[in-house]
Amino acid sequence: MNEPSGDAVKAGASELRLRVLSALVLAAVVLTVTLVGGPAFRFLWVLVAGLVAYEWLAIVNARNAVAGGVGVALAGFALGFAPLSDPALAGVSAVLALAGAVVTTRVEDRRILEACGVAYALCFALVAPALRQVPEIGLFLIVWTFAVVWFTDIAAYFTGRALGGPKLMPRVSPKKTWSGALGGAAAGTAGGVAVWYLAPATGFGLGLVLAISLVASIFSQAGDLFESAIKRRFGAKDSSRLIPGHGGFLDRLDGYWAVLVFAGMLLYLARLGH
Repeated sequence: MNEPSGDAVKAGASELRLRVLSALVLAAVVLTVTLVGGPAFRFLWVLVAGLVAYEWLAIVNARNAVAGGVGVALAGFALGFAPLSDPALAGVSAVLALAGAVVTTRVEDRRILEACGVAYALCFALVAPALRQVPEIGLFLIVWTFAVVWFTDIAAYFTGRALGGPKLMPRVSPKKTWSGALGGAAAGTAGGVAVWYLAPATGFGLGLVLAISLVASIFSQAGDLFESAIKRRFGAKDSSRLIPGHGGFLDRLDGYWAVLVFAGMLLYLARLGH
Protein backbone atom coordinates (compact mmCIF):
# COMPACT_ATOMS: atom_id res chain seq x y z
CA MET A 1 0.00 0.00 0.00
CA ASN A 2 1.38 3.39 -0.92
CA GLU A 3 2.04 5.79 1.93
CA PRO A 4 0.55 9.30 1.68
CA SER A 5 2.98 11.80 0.25
CA GLY A 6 4.39 14.59 2.38
CA ASP A 7 2.36 17.13 0.44
CA ALA A 8 -0.82 15.14 1.03
CA VAL A 9 -0.14 14.93 4.76
CA LYS A 10 0.52 18.67 4.96
CA ALA A 11 -2.62 19.42 2.97
CA GLY A 12 -4.66 17.21 5.29
CA ALA A 13 -3.24 18.88 8.39
CA SER A 14 -3.91 22.32 6.92
CA GLU A 15 -7.49 21.37 6.08
CA LEU A 16 -8.02 20.04 9.62
CA ARG A 17 -6.71 23.28 11.16
CA LEU A 18 -9.03 25.28 8.91
CA ARG A 19 -12.03 23.16 9.90
CA VAL A 20 -11.24 23.46 13.61
CA LEU A 21 -10.72 27.23 13.38
CA SER A 22 -13.95 27.73 11.43
CA ALA A 23 -15.87 25.56 13.90
CA LEU A 24 -14.50 27.47 16.91
CA VAL A 25 -15.35 30.85 15.39
CA LEU A 26 -18.88 29.77 14.46
CA ALA A 27 -19.47 28.19 17.87
CA ALA A 28 -18.25 31.32 19.65
CA VAL A 29 -20.55 33.55 17.60
CA VAL A 30 -23.59 31.31 18.01
CA LEU A 31 -23.11 30.80 21.76
CA THR A 32 -22.57 34.51 22.36
CA VAL A 33 -25.72 35.48 20.45
CA THR A 34 -27.63 32.70 22.23
CA LEU A 35 -26.67 34.18 25.60
CA VAL A 36 -27.70 37.66 24.46
CA GLY A 37 -31.03 36.44 23.07
CA GLY A 38 -33.69 38.89 21.93
CA PRO A 39 -33.60 40.54 18.48
CA ALA A 40 -29.96 39.56 17.92
CA PHE A 41 -30.81 35.87 18.28
CA ARG A 42 -33.79 36.15 15.94
CA PHE A 43 -31.73 38.05 13.37
CA LEU A 44 -29.01 35.37 13.43
CA TRP A 45 -31.47 32.59 12.59
CA VAL A 46 -33.28 34.67 10.00
CA LEU A 47 -29.91 35.14 8.31
CA VAL A 48 -29.19 31.40 8.57
CA ALA A 49 -32.57 30.64 7.01
CA GLY A 50 -31.74 32.87 4.03
CA LEU A 51 -28.35 31.23 3.54
CA VAL A 52 -29.79 27.72 3.79
CA ALA A 53 -32.51 28.61 1.28
CA TYR A 54 -29.89 29.96 -1.11
CA GLU A 55 -27.86 26.75 -0.85
CA TRP A 56 -30.90 24.50 -1.29
CA LEU A 57 -32.06 26.41 -4.38
CA ALA A 58 -28.55 26.34 -5.83
CA ILE A 59 -28.36 22.55 -5.34
CA VAL A 60 -31.63 21.93 -7.22
CA ASN A 61 -30.39 24.23 -10.00
CA ALA A 62 -32.91 27.01 -9.43
CA ARG A 63 -32.17 30.16 -11.38
CA ASN A 64 -33.21 32.44 -8.55
CA ALA A 65 -31.09 31.07 -5.70
CA VAL A 66 -29.85 34.45 -4.46
CA ALA A 67 -33.24 36.13 -4.76
CA GLY A 68 -34.87 33.13 -3.09
CA GLY A 69 -32.45 33.28 -0.18
CA VAL A 70 -33.12 36.98 0.32
CA GLY A 71 -36.86 36.38 0.07
CA VAL A 72 -36.78 33.64 2.71
CA ALA A 73 -34.79 35.86 5.07
CA LEU A 74 -37.28 38.69 4.64
CA ALA A 75 -40.20 36.31 5.10
CA GLY A 76 -38.66 34.87 8.24
CA PHE A 77 -38.18 38.35 9.65
CA ALA A 78 -41.72 39.46 8.77
CA LEU A 79 -43.33 36.32 10.19
CA GLY A 80 -41.70 37.10 13.51
CA PHE A 81 -44.21 39.96 13.78
CA ALA A 82 -47.22 37.90 12.68
CA PRO A 83 -50.28 37.89 15.00
CA LEU A 84 -49.55 34.33 16.07
CA SER A 85 -47.75 33.04 19.12
CA ASP A 86 -44.18 31.82 18.76
CA PRO A 87 -45.19 28.23 19.63
CA ALA A 88 -47.90 28.30 16.95
CA LEU A 89 -45.47 29.58 14.34
CA ALA A 90 -42.92 27.00 15.44
CA GLY A 91 -45.41 24.14 15.23
CA VAL A 92 -46.72 25.09 11.80
CA SER A 93 -43.21 25.70 10.48
CA ALA A 94 -41.95 22.37 11.83
CA VAL A 95 -44.81 20.42 10.25
CA LEU A 96 -44.41 22.18 6.91
CA ALA A 97 -40.65 21.62 6.97
CA LEU A 98 -41.09 17.92 7.67
CA ALA A 99 -43.75 17.62 4.98
CA GLY A 100 -41.45 19.42 2.56
CA ALA A 101 -38.64 16.98 3.29
CA VAL A 102 -40.93 14.01 2.65
CA VAL A 103 -42.25 15.51 -0.59
CA THR A 104 -38.70 16.25 -1.75
CA THR A 105 -37.94 12.54 -1.91
CA ARG A 106 -40.92 11.89 -4.19
CA VAL A 107 -41.04 14.67 -6.79
CA GLU A 108 -39.00 15.90 -9.75
CA ASP A 109 -40.73 19.19 -10.49
CA ARG A 110 -38.28 22.03 -9.81
CA ARG A 111 -40.93 24.44 -8.56
CA ILE A 112 -42.15 21.97 -5.97
CA LEU A 113 -38.57 21.26 -4.91
CA GLU A 114 -37.98 25.00 -4.52
CA ALA A 115 -41.10 25.34 -2.36
CA CYS A 116 -39.89 22.43 -0.22
CA GLY A 117 -36.58 24.23 0.22
CA VAL A 118 -38.37 27.37 1.39
CA ALA A 119 -40.31 25.36 3.98
CA TYR A 120 -37.08 23.62 5.05
CA ALA A 121 -35.22 26.90 5.52
CA LEU A 122 -37.97 28.84 7.30
CA CYS A 123 -37.79 26.31 10.13
CA PHE A 124 -34.55 27.94 11.28
CA ALA A 125 -36.07 31.44 11.32
CA LEU A 126 -39.20 30.46 13.24
CA VAL A 127 -38.45 27.51 15.52
CA ALA A 128 -35.12 28.53 17.07
CA PRO A 129 -36.39 31.98 18.22
CA ALA A 130 -39.59 30.37 19.56
CA LEU A 131 -37.53 28.00 21.71
CA ARG A 132 -35.33 30.85 22.96
CA GLN A 133 -38.41 32.85 23.97
CA VAL A 134 -39.82 30.18 26.31
CA PRO A 135 -39.94 31.78 29.77
CA GLU A 136 -37.24 30.74 32.24
CA ILE A 137 -35.91 27.77 30.26
CA GLY A 138 -35.52 29.23 26.75
CA LEU A 139 -31.74 29.51 27.00
CA PHE A 140 -31.46 25.94 28.25
CA LEU A 141 -33.73 24.65 25.47
CA ILE A 142 -31.39 26.08 22.84
CA VAL A 143 -28.29 24.79 24.60
CA TRP A 144 -30.02 21.40 24.86
CA THR A 145 -30.50 21.32 21.08
CA PHE A 146 -26.84 22.23 20.59
CA ALA A 147 -25.67 19.56 23.03
CA VAL A 148 -27.73 16.78 21.44
CA VAL A 149 -26.52 17.60 17.92
CA TRP A 150 -22.88 18.27 18.75
CA PHE A 151 -22.46 15.24 21.02
CA THR A 152 -24.21 13.06 18.45
CA ASP A 153 -22.03 14.26 15.57
CA ILE A 154 -18.72 14.02 17.40
CA ALA A 155 -19.37 10.63 19.00
CA ALA A 156 -20.76 9.16 15.78
CA TYR A 157 -17.64 10.21 13.88
CA PHE A 158 -15.10 8.86 16.37
CA THR A 159 -17.06 5.72 17.32
CA GLY A 160 -17.57 4.85 13.68
CA ARG A 161 -13.88 5.32 12.89
CA ALA A 162 -12.77 3.32 15.91
CA LEU A 163 -15.19 0.39 15.65
CA GLY A 164 -16.18 0.31 11.98
CA GLY A 165 -18.57 -2.51 11.15
CA PRO A 166 -21.72 -2.68 8.99
CA LYS A 167 -22.67 0.42 7.05
CA LEU A 168 -25.76 2.35 8.10
CA MET A 169 -27.04 3.47 4.66
CA PRO A 170 -24.22 2.88 2.17
CA ARG A 171 -26.20 4.08 -0.85
CA VAL A 172 -26.76 7.45 0.83
CA SER A 173 -23.66 7.97 2.97
CA PRO A 174 -20.96 5.31 2.42
CA LYS A 175 -18.88 6.17 5.50
CA LYS A 176 -21.57 6.04 8.18
CA THR A 177 -21.76 2.86 10.26
CA TRP A 178 -24.20 1.35 12.71
CA SER A 179 -21.55 1.55 15.43
CA GLY A 180 -21.21 5.27 14.80
CA ALA A 181 -24.98 5.75 14.85
CA LEU A 182 -25.33 3.91 18.16
CA GLY A 183 -22.37 5.73 19.70
CA GLY A 184 -23.76 9.04 18.53
CA ALA A 185 -27.20 8.27 19.93
CA ALA A 186 -25.75 7.34 23.32
CA ALA A 187 -23.60 10.47 23.51
CA GLY A 188 -26.34 12.76 22.21
CA THR A 189 -28.77 11.40 24.79
CA ALA A 190 -26.24 11.85 27.59
CA GLY A 191 -25.46 15.40 26.48
CA GLY A 192 -29.13 16.29 26.34
CA VAL A 193 -29.81 14.87 29.80
CA ALA A 194 -26.81 16.70 31.28
CA VAL A 195 -27.99 20.07 29.96
CA TRP A 196 -31.60 19.45 30.98
CA TYR A 197 -30.60 18.86 34.59
CA LEU A 198 -28.77 22.18 34.69
CA ALA A 199 -31.99 23.95 33.75
CA PRO A 200 -34.57 25.26 36.23
CA ALA A 201 -37.04 22.68 37.49
CA THR A 202 -39.41 21.55 34.74
CA GLY A 203 -41.14 18.64 36.45
CA PHE A 204 -39.94 16.20 33.78
CA GLY A 205 -38.68 12.88 35.11
CA LEU A 206 -35.45 11.20 34.06
CA GLY A 207 -37.23 8.68 31.86
CA LEU A 208 -38.99 11.37 29.83
CA VAL A 209 -35.83 13.45 29.46
CA LEU A 210 -33.91 10.36 28.31
CA ALA A 211 -36.59 9.50 25.77
CA ILE A 212 -36.84 13.03 24.36
CA SER A 213 -33.06 13.37 24.10
CA LEU A 214 -32.73 9.96 22.44
CA VAL A 215 -35.42 10.73 19.87
CA ALA A 216 -33.80 14.11 19.20
CA SER A 217 -30.44 12.40 18.60
CA ILE A 218 -32.08 9.99 16.15
CA PHE A 219 -33.72 12.94 14.39
CA SER A 220 -30.32 14.62 14.15
CA GLN A 221 -28.80 11.62 12.38
CA ALA A 222 -31.83 11.30 10.11
CA GLY A 223 -31.46 14.94 9.12
CA ASP A 224 -27.82 14.33 8.23
CA LEU A 225 -28.76 11.36 6.06
CA PHE A 226 -31.56 13.30 4.38
CA GLU A 227 -29.21 16.11 3.35
CA SER A 228 -26.67 13.56 2.08
CA ALA A 229 -29.39 11.97 -0.04
CA ILE A 230 -30.35 15.34 -1.53
CA LYS A 231 -26.74 16.17 -2.43
CA ARG A 232 -26.20 12.72 -3.92
CA ARG A 233 -29.39 13.03 -5.95
CA PHE A 234 -28.28 16.32 -7.51
CA GLY A 235 -24.57 15.48 -7.74
CA ALA A 236 -23.37 18.05 -5.19
CA LYS A 237 -20.37 17.37 -2.94
CA ASP A 238 -20.99 20.34 -0.64
CA SER A 239 -23.99 22.64 -0.37
CA SER A 240 -21.67 25.64 -0.90
CA ARG A 241 -18.25 26.96 0.11
CA LEU A 242 -19.50 29.64 2.49
CA ILE A 243 -17.80 28.08 5.55
CA PRO A 244 -14.04 27.53 5.09
CA GLY A 245 -13.22 23.84 5.47
CA HIS A 246 -16.82 22.84 6.14
CA GLY A 247 -18.77 23.43 2.95
CA GLY A 248 -22.03 25.27 3.48
CA PHE A 249 -24.56 26.02 6.18
CA LEU A 250 -26.82 23.28 4.91
CA ASP A 251 -23.94 20.82 5.42
CA ARG A 252 -23.36 21.98 9.00
CA LEU A 253 -26.99 22.36 10.07
CA ASP A 254 -28.69 19.32 8.52
CA GLY A 255 -28.88 17.48 11.84
CA TYR A 256 -29.77 20.65 13.72
CA TRP A 257 -32.65 21.28 11.32
CA ALA A 258 -34.14 17.89 12.18
CA VAL A 259 -33.86 18.56 15.92
CA LEU A 260 -35.58 21.92 15.43
CA VAL A 261 -38.42 20.16 13.61
CA PHE A 262 -38.81 17.75 16.52
CA ALA A 263 -38.53 20.49 19.16
CA GLY A 264 -40.91 22.80 17.30
CA MET A 265 -43.64 20.16 17.23
CA LEU A 266 -43.09 19.36 20.92
CA LEU A 267 -43.26 23.06 21.84
CA TYR A 268 -46.57 23.45 20.04
CA LEU A 269 -48.03 20.31 21.63
CA ALA A 270 -46.85 21.44 25.06
CA ARG A 271 -48.62 24.77 24.65
CA LEU A 272 -51.80 23.03 23.50
CA GLY A 273 -51.72 21.01 26.71
CA HIS A 274 -51.80 24.14 28.89
